[in-house]
Amino acid sequence: MSDGAASREWTTRSERGALPLIRMMVWVALRLGRPVARLLLYPVCVYYLCFNGAARHASRDYLRRVLPNPPGPADFFRHFHHFAACVLDRVFLLTGQVHLFDIRVTGEEIVLDMVKRRTGCILLGAHFGSFEVARTLGRRQADLRISLVMYEENARKIRTVLTAIDPQLARDVIALGVSDSMITVGERLERGDVVGILADRSIAGEATARYSFFGSTASFPQGAFRLAILMGRPVVLMIGAYRGGRRYDVVFETLIDPAHPLPGGRGEQVDGAMRRYVERLEHYCREAPFNWFNFYDFWA
Repeated sequence: MSDGAASREWTTRSERGALPLIRMMVWVALRLGRPVARLLLYPVCVYYLCFNGAARHASRDYLRRVLPNPPGPADFFRHFHHFAACVLDRVFLLTGQVHLFDIRVTGEEIVLDMVKRRTGCILLGAHFGSFEVARTLGRRQADLRISLVMYEENARKIRTVLTAIDPQLARDVIALGVSDSMITVGERLERGDVVGILADRSIAGEATARYSFFGSTASFPQGAFRLAILMGRPVVLMIGAYRGGRRYDVVFETLIDPAHPLPGGRGEQVDGAMRRYVERLEHYCREAPFNWFNFYDFWA
């Protein structure tokens, strides 16, 4: 599969789950609580394990790279369950029920310092664990505004329900795939906002570069790194790893610091920052392997 075809696969794959079922899950979560709602995750994950061959194949392809032994059905189930648990927990995080979770944070001072200096920064994540945890932490700071750049079309059902829970979610989203999305990102950075981008997926037509990732090359989008270096803005890696139960570990690391620029010209600086991002992403995948949520042929 070509890079262009691979980039289109995740954007065109239909979203699983009927809207009434998603609404029912949210209703159970908000009315009956997290322990009861989590019980429903087991039949959902069994269904995916039995009937979603594409997701199961993608899980196998990834887990065989990251686990020390060949993965089996129990590993696939755990992988799906981590994903489902993170999606469910978004409901509670969006409704302000942070007290339900044990969130341990490392490096939060990095982002808070940038907020204090009003520099604006790009917060780079991945489809790994929970980005919503970082947004929730941001709400504790009155001066911190976090916008999220995302491709909305392949998750419209879930987003419809979550936006009904928290209308601010829609206002904070910058849609990928429209002509002025990067202009909007630039404007938010200029006013000192934090802009969150999940930098492990590209869309058709977007500039990408291939890097070694778990022993094979995979495509990663260049846009966020180019923009940060062009505008002289810092880039911070954010990892929100789900550890099971009610625990999340959140880590912030500086990838680009304009005060200490990477060597070389703009192209070399982009390449250096991207290599660092991919290396750290692989590190955290090995540390928390079931948090990787790209259920498509990532290495195509």
